Amino acid sequence: MSKTPDEEYDYIVIGAGSAGCVIASRLAEEDSARILLIEAGGNDKKLGIKMPSAFYMPLHDQRINWGYYSEPEPELNNRKIHCPRGKVLGGSSSINGMVYIRGNKEDFDGWDKLGASGWDYESLLPYFKKAQRADCRSEPHPFQGHDGPIATTTGKMQNPLYRTFLEAAQSAGYPSNSDINGQSQEGFGPMPMTVDSGIRASTYRAYINKRTLGGNLKIISRAITNKVIIHDGKAKGVCYRRGSKNFTAFAKSEVIVCAGAINSPQLLMLSGIGDAEDLSQLKIKVAADLPGVGKNLMDHLEVYVQQACTRPISLQKNLGWLGKSYIGATWLASRKGLGATNHFEVGGFIKSHDDQLYPDIQFHFLPVAMSYDGRVKASQHGFQVHVGPMLPKSRGSISLISSNPNAAPKIQFNYMTHQDDFFVFRQAIKAARTIFKQSQFDEFRGEELNPGKHCQSDEELDDFIRQNAESAYHPCGTCKMGVDADSVVDPTGKVYGIDNLRVADSSIFPHITNGNLNAPTITVAERIADFIKADQGQK
Repeated sequence: MSKTPDEEYDYIVIGAGSAGCVIASRLAEEDSARILLIEAGGNDKKLGIKMPSAFYMPLHDQRINWGYYSEPEPELNNRKIHCPRGKVLGGSSSINGMVYIRGNKEDFDGWDKLGASGWDYESLLPYFKKAQRADCRSEPHPFQGHDGPIATTTGKMQNPLYRTFLEAAQSAGYPSNSDINGQSQEGFGPMPMTVDSGIRASTYRAYINKRTLGGNLKIISRAITNKVIIHDGKAKGVCYRRGSKNFTAFAKSEVIVCAGAINSPQLLMLSGIGDAEDLSQLKIKVAADLPGVGKNLMDHLEVYVQQACTRPISLQKNLGWLGKSYIGATWLASRKGLGATNHFEVGGFIKSHDDQLYPDIQFHFLPVAMSYDGRVKASQHGFQVHVGPMLPKSRGSISLISSNPNAAPKIQFNYMTHQDDFFVFRQAIKAARTIFKQSQFDEFRGEELNPGKHCQSDEELDDFIRQNAESAYHPCGTCKMGVDADSVVDPTGKVYGIDNLRVADSSIFPHITNGNLNAPTITVAERIADFIKADQGQK
């Protein structure tokens, strides 16, 4: 489909991901508004996107993934850490593990205290519910929504190792929790997933429908946004490139950047918004001197605590070509079976120590021993739990290495540079070991595969972390929302110093949330969509 230059819209949304699809869809509810949604990637038709159990496939598919890597991380033995980001309709909601975790009440109350006024949990709960369509809800529920776009479901826990893990966690002294997105997050129980009738519920699939596409919403895919056009302190539109041609689109009301924690600060800097000294060195004209752009980068790290399984009941038997073929065929025929789950069906949250105000460690249990991206598998039956700190104190940054929009930005997470993060990580590993040592696992437990019995002291655990920790793929915070000198946007998402420009995605998180980031990112977009409508006098 050909695109013409110099088109005018009411709103231009950059990035059709976890936030951008939400924003565009909600703005399109006003029939008189014309919206342009620009996405760097292409369609979401791949089997690896649609089938939940195949989520590991997109993580290294350069056709639908930016495929970023960090700079060498000093505290992780100078390893470059993989940082996949969705480059496809649906963005990272089309390539993530589909775990639906809102975060802890205290996370959002903390945002409010940090200067993001009005972003406390009580204010956000209606938006979490507005976005969600939870399964098995026949009547109103105080914490769950059941008529929103994003379907959430829980797994069937057909493998006996799931219930064994939950029983063992309770035996180890941790509470049972049937709704970790409910009144209390602490404890172990089912982990909801964004799966709708056996198919991944990305924000593109959930929010963009035939009505919006046939009406006032126009989507341009496979288009790289070069910069936001800024004149006299106002965002006027965008320049983008599609194929070998450059185009310009203008916005009468607002430009909303929803490109994610890596690409949103990159685009702001390319547009002249950032640290004036750094921009000047790259010969980028300064539109707004905001030193906080690209700073405050946060992420979750995790390791796998793995056990051999003495009985042949793990998912190991399904990892060969024959097993995968059967799973795929069953799913294609019925949208059911092992292909219809992300397999992260249970997990939980605990505190690293008694004085911790709220949980700061997360567990994802998996009834097989393998890496998250599927590239490394144990040669035997096993099971594992993914564990790591949820409230890291280490901070990194995103910066430009070039004024070329096609050049990847410099990503430096500075993982584990705060020593408190090592303490919490060790506590996470020790807690996982304690759970696996409970009597419920006696009939299944073989040798510890990872970290292994040789790894016991704090020093040995720290070495294991440095060598094996990997990203949980939850970057955020790089266009911080707040009122201090490092803040980039105000509590309505408006960029300081530039009119008619907002950012609405995980980059505006003042602090990382306790859990997976897709759910809070969707909720941020829902709320900022309402702010935009209010500013335009819409109901």
